Amino acid sequence: MTSITLISAYVLDLILGDPHWFPHPVRLMGRLIVWLEKLFRHLGASALWLKFSGISLALIICASTFSVTFFLIHWAGNFSGYAGVACSIFLGYTALATRDLHVETRKVLQALAGGNLPRAREELALLVGRDTAHLDEPEILRALVETIAENTSDGVIAPLFYLGLGGPPLALTYKAINTLDSMVGYKNERYRNLGWASAKLDDAANFIPAQLSGLLIVLSAFLLRKPWRNSLGILWRDRRKHESPNSAWPEAAMAGALGVQLGGLNYYFGQPSPKPFIGDRKKEIDLTDVRESWKILYLSSLCMLILSVLLSWIGERILPF
Repeated sequence: MTSITLISAYVLDLILGDPHWFPHPVRLMGRLIVWLEKLFRHLGASALWLKFSGISLALIICASTFSVTFFLIHWAGNFSGYAGVACSIFLGYTALATRDLHVETRKVLQALAGGNLPRAREELALLVGRDTAHLDEPEILRALVETIAENTSDGVIAPLFYLGLGGPPLALTYKAINTLDSMVGYKNERYRNLGWASAKLDDAANFIPAQLSGLLIVLSAFLLRKPWRNSLGILWRDRRKHESPNSAWPEAAMAGALGVQLGGLNYYFGQPSPKPFIGDRKKEIDLTDVRESWKILYLSSLCMLILSVLLSWIGERILPF
């Protein structure tokens, strides 16, 4: 992916976001995952079969995503160079979620600001896996900051990293991995075997982007004149305080930049799930912290865009294809 098409895809995401009427590739991936899961479960139920099915599911989804994306770009390019570039820009745009993350979290914040707690819980339920029906305002705000931090990595930094590294085919393959993990990568009884491969693959795919996200959040805190030293210190201290090997990196950096504490007790399907605390509680989380996390989101994405352009530029001159 050239620097111009990469920048164009980034700008297009900032302008359009993710319209709900649009048949987004991730939604198509989700439908295929559901269909394949039903098929594999219909064919067998043993632990060994489900592990094999989970590996097959991950391979089929990733291989088909990469192949279809690659084919579409080259098919469009056969008509004209402009069509190929337009297709590349469009598919690259669909891998990014900067504006959508802002828009969807803003709905929750607007409901809170308007005093509509039930509405805020309903909107939050569309964004997180935890139970939201009984959350109070401080817990909703904590969930929002955690969501923005984690999705800064998953929805923005990682796709930009893979766009710079391998263009839309690689970026959308990353999105396929991320979608697999969000749908089947649970450690409960239903998905322990079927989702094992997807969860491990997601951990591997996010290893570098998550660390980049943490460092870029620290850099953004510095540029925004926030306590970046505290952000860096909390990042280093709490970067492993999460069940996932990657999620704590952006959350720790964000907690330090805002001077708040994340983590604590969540409920999933009615069952308590305590999480390690991340950051120091120098203040209670308020509506302003969510707004400040949006600034960090956008600035981190811009910094990653610059890195991705550099990565793409190097690739254009080094790679023989």
